[in-house]
Amino acid sequence: MSDELTPSLKAELLAEFEKDWRKDLRRAVPAKERMKVGRQPMPERPPDVRNKDFSEVNLGLDAAAAVQEARRCLDCPKPGCIAGCPVRIDIPSFIKLIEKGDFAVAAAKLREANSLPAVCGRVCPQETQCEETCTLRKSSGGSVAIGNLERFVSDFERCGLGVALPETAPLSGRKAAVVGAGPAGLTVAGELAKRGHRVTVFEALHEAGGVLVYGIPEFRLPKSILQAEVANLERLGVEFRMNFIVGKTATIDDLRRDGYEVVFIGTGAGLPNFMKIPGENLVGVYSANEYLTRVNLMRAYDFPRYDTPVFPGRRAAVIGGGNVAMDSVRTAKRLGAEKAVIIYRRSRTEMPARVEEVHHAEQEGIEFHFLTVPTRYIGDDHGRVRAMECLRMELGEPDDSGRRRPVIVPGSEFITEVDLVVVAIGQSPNPLIPQTTPGLKVGKWGTIDVDWKTMATSLPDVFSGGDIVRGGATVILAMGDARVAAAAMDRLLTADPAGRDET
Repeated sequence: MSDELTPSLKAELLAEFEKDWRKDLRRAVPAKERMKVGRQPMPERPPDVRNKDFSEVNLGLDAAAAVQEARRCLDCPKPGCIAGCPVRIDIPSFIKLIEKGDFAVAAAKLREANSLPAVCGRVCPQETQCEETCTLRKSSGGSVAIGNLERFVSDFERCGLGVALPETAPLSGRKAAVVGAGPAGLTVAGELAKRGHRVTVFEALHEAGGVLVYGIPEFRLPKSILQAEVANLERLGVEFRMNFIVGKTATIDDLRRDGYEVVFIGTGAGLPNFMKIPGENLVGVYSANEYLTRVNLMRAYDFPRYDTPVFPGRRAAVIGGGNVAMDSVRTAKRLGAEKAVIIYRRSRTEMPARVEEVHHAEQEGIEFHFLTVPTRYIGDDHGRVRAMECLRMELGEPDDSGRRRPVIVPGSEFITEVDLVVVAIGQSPNPLIPQTTPGLKVGKWGTIDVDWKTMATSLPDVFSGGDIVRGGATVILAMGDARVAAAAMDRLLTADPAGRDET
C-alpha cells in the first residue's frame, strides 16, 4: 500500500474493499472459529508507577493484537453495534479492514462518521453503547473491543501515514458560526467545512477542546491528540477565534448581524453544582470544574513552571460517583495526596462512572466510601478546611433515575479529617447565552430547548446540541447531536443559493 494515501485513493480502496469483504472473510474464518478467539487485553502501565505522574495509563493495542481482536467480529447480518453508536459509524467495515491489515483505509472508513476517533477511542463509554449491543457481549470473551480498535487505527493513522483530509465540497460562500470548541462544536465545524461552508468557531478559553481539554486529565486523554484533531480542522479551513465570550464579547444577534447565516450553540454545561451545606466557602473546597481546569488546561501539576498553583492536599476527599469524580480523585493522588477517597451516597452498583475508571482508581490506591454523604465542612482558624462531618446512608426505593434512593441512617454522624475537598456532583448550563439571546427558549434546568430531529432552537437559523441541551452527558452523545445539527444546517444553507460566491 502506498505511503501517500490521498482522499481519492482511499475512496477507491474503500469501494473495492466493500464489494466482497463479507464473502471473502466468511469463507476464510467461520463464526465458530472466531468465537474461540479471546478478547485481547489492553496493555497498561503499572498502578504504583502511573499514580505518580500524568502520562497515559492505557498503552494501546499493537498491530498483532488489533488484528486478532478484529477477527472476533462475527459480521452479523444486522449489526447491533452500528445502532448502538450515537454517530452511526460503520463499525463492521472498519473492523474487517483492520483484520485484513488495511489500517490506513480502516481509518478513512472510521472518519466518514467520526471527526474525533482518537478521542472517542479513549474516553467514550463503548461498554454501554456499541459494545453493549455486540452479539458477542454474552460470550465468555465478551464484546468485540470496538473502542480499543478505534483507538488503534486512529493512532496508527496519526503516527504513521498522517491524517489525509477528506474530500470537501466546492466553497459555498455561506457562513456558519459555532459557539464553543467542545466535542459538539468541533464536530459541527468539521461537518460543515466538509460541505464547503465557511466556519468560524468562537471559544471563551485560550485553547480549543472544551471539556476534552479542561475536564479530562492527561493520563486519560493526552492534549497532543486533541491538538492534532484541532489542527486537522484548521487544515479543512475552520477558523478559531479564542478568548471570545459569546454573550459578552458579542451576542448571538451580533453574530447574525455580522453575516453568519446559521449559528450552532455548543457551550456545554460548565456551571458547577454544590450541595449548599455549611463550609463550602472554606479555602481548600473546590468545584471539580475549577480543580480540573487548573490542573488540566492551566497545567497546575507543573507548578512553578506554569504559574497556576493548586493545593495538592494530604487527605483529599472527592464527593460524587461519576467520571468527573474519578478524574478528580485520581488527579489528587497524582499530585501527592497520601490518602485520596471517593465519598458517594449510593452503593458501588449505582455509580455512573465507567467500570474501567473505577477499576483503575482502585488499582491506584483510591479508597471508596459508599453510602456516605457530607453534611458540613469544618474549618480551622485561618478559614481552611480541616475536616468534614458525614452521615451513613442506606438504600430505599428507586427514584426517577431508576437507582435506589439513599436514605439517612439516624445517629450515624461521624467526622473525618480532610484538607482538600473536590465537589463533583454534576454541573449545569451557563446561563449567559440564554440571558443575552432574546427569544431563545430554555427548559426547567436551564438547558436549551431543541427539536431533536434537527437540533433547531426556538430561533430561526440557530441550532444547539451537547451538554447545553442534555445537561451533563457524554462526548459521543454531544457528537451525535452535532452531526444531526450539521446536516440540518447544511440543508438550510443549500436550500437558498442567493448570495453565494466561490471565494
